[in-house]
Amino acid sequence: MQEGSRKAIIAAFFANLGIAVAKLTGFLITGSAGLLAEASHSLADTGNQALLMFGGKRSRRAPTETHQFGFGNERYFWAFVVALVLFSGGGLFALYEGVQKLLHPHAAESIGVAVGILLAAVALETFSLLTAVREVRHVKPAEMSYWRFVRTAKQPELPIVLLEDVGAEIGLVFALFGVVMTSLTDNARWDALGSVAIGLLLMVIAVILAVRMKALLIGEAASSIDQEAVIEALTSSPRVIRMIHIRTLHLGPEELMVAAKVEFEREISMADLAVAVDDAERAIRARVPTVGLIYIEPDLYRDLPQ
Repeated sequence: MQEGSRKAIIAAFFANLGIAVAKLTGFLITGSAGLLAEASHSLADTGNQALLMFGGKRSRRAPTETHQFGFGNERYFWAFVVALVLFSGGGLFALYEGVQKLLHPHAAESIGVAVGILLAAVALETFSLLTAVREVRHVKPAEMSYWRFVRTAKQPELPIVLLEDVGAEIGLVFALFGVVMTSLTDNARWDALGSVAIGLLLMVIAVILAVRMKALLIGEAASSIDQEAVIEALTSSPRVIRMIHIRTLHLGPEELMVAAKVEFEREISMADLAVAVDDAERAIRARVPTVGLIYIEPDLYRDLPQ
């Protein structure tokens, strides 16, 4: 796991832990459904950061006879678990609580306390979000949008923290709106609607994350930029006539496997071929440092009929 991802996770963990305690305390004082929904959201986020750190630690284990390519993909698995926790522990709970309060409304107490806690939560979440945005900028191309980064990033941690923090900020707005409207109208259903909105928001974010992590778990190729760099490195050797085809696979966020069929000079000796393959591997790793395993198969190009 890169240092930027670790910083974003740690910042989010402590921010969400403090927010969760404050929101739970506020709920016990006020009975606000919005505060309870937000507390469940923050507790789910806190657990999620712990899961991401756990996944990062597990992924660093050395390869074994059973898992010969290592455990890099374990980060994707725990990120998928995070999406499930966000959907059930955050979204479904908030939705259930909101529906219950809609069916059986009761007025919240100490509205000022609830508003104060929510405003403090906004400040803490803003700190966490700014940390995530700063770390994303270190790895995201300047011309790439944040939405595209979330949909294409190979590292699961930063997109998760970014989406969770954005969701938390929007959820706090929903909660504040519900609490304030309850106070102004003396109708507790506004507070319940805030909880419903938070639940639906979290479920949407969870589905987005689950779909993305599913794609990474199944296995994704290198980005088009990295694939082009690998091809350029392979074909730059004077002993290489052409690259016949190439396949890439992420064994983890920071480890790529490359398999390629390459046509070398036909009169090359076995000794020279071995040297040419070694040179090609060094050229690939120089262009794309995340490449780990490389399998190059010498072959002859045949223009087969379609």
